[in-house]
Amino acid sequence: MVCLGNICRSPLAHGLLESKLNSQEYYVDSAGTASYHIGSQPDRRSIKVALNAGIDISAQRARAFKVKDFDEFDYIYAMDESNYADILRLSRNENDSKKVKLFLVANKSRFDKNVPDPYYGDMSDFECVFNLINETADLIVEGI
Repeated sequence: MVCLGNICRSPLAHGLLESKLNSQEYYVDSAGTASYHIGSQPDRRSIKVALNAGIDISAQRARAFKVKDFDEFDYIYAMDESNYADILRLSRNENDSKKVKLFLVANKSRFDKNVPDPYYGDMSDFECVFNLINETADLIVEGI
């Protein structure tokens, strides 16, 4: 799960998918394409909205997406088109590129394939993003 700073959207997607998948079969992680928040916890509002749903993401720490992630992960989901393009620029070959998908592509009911960044919004923006990611995470799990 990859967004810009790895403190809002991708930690939510990370926590939600992790809660829906068997940890013996799947490893879920998240990263950011920028290094603004490396080592930081998710945004307090992301932590709160996840906790309201019974998911604790407070132990996550922001990290930067690295080229080695192409070797370690089978699926790389970008939260928006800008991060998708940034990830593709790091790909070394077609095999790497094939692993990268926009997260919302799995959600056929969404015309806009960008998960909105709630960072500059309020708690209601985080709740909307949580619900969108949760709905899409269910679709991704169904498709695996």
